[in-house]
Amino acid sequence: MSTVADKLAKKSSHKTSAKQVRLRLVYIDFWSAVKLSFLAAVAIAIATVVAFVLMYLVIQTTGLITRADEFVLSFSDGDISLEAILGLPQVLAFSAVVAILNLIVVTVMGAVIAGIYNLAVKVTGGLLVGFTSN
Repeated sequence: MSTVADKLAKKSSHKTSAKQVRLRLVYIDFWSAVKLSFLAAVAIAIATVVAFVLMYLVIQTTGLITRADEFVLSFSDGDISLEAILGLPQVLAFSAVVAILNLIVVTVMGAVIAGIYNLAVKVTGGLLVGFTSN
């Protein structure tokens, strides 16, 4: 009677011939690169907004804004209030602006990188990629 370990040992000792294929990447579709970079930028934008809100909530919970506001009020005669400037709506608006700018920049950079690669392939011949079937 053979055990599962014996069966696995027999399988691992049997060599399978893995087929290897070497392909050359000579073109990146421009619109596919733009769509993929846009989706990546959307994920980064969501993470940016969430990170800003979490940082604001941590800073507010620890009382750092109140201490900094007291420090600023001690030498500004009450003209400047950090609590009025650093509210949740202002943090959300700033994070939305940063996320939208990041969305535009990442999408454009994806398109530019795809274009540069397509131009560089004409000189270098492309990127050699190897695949195996296991």
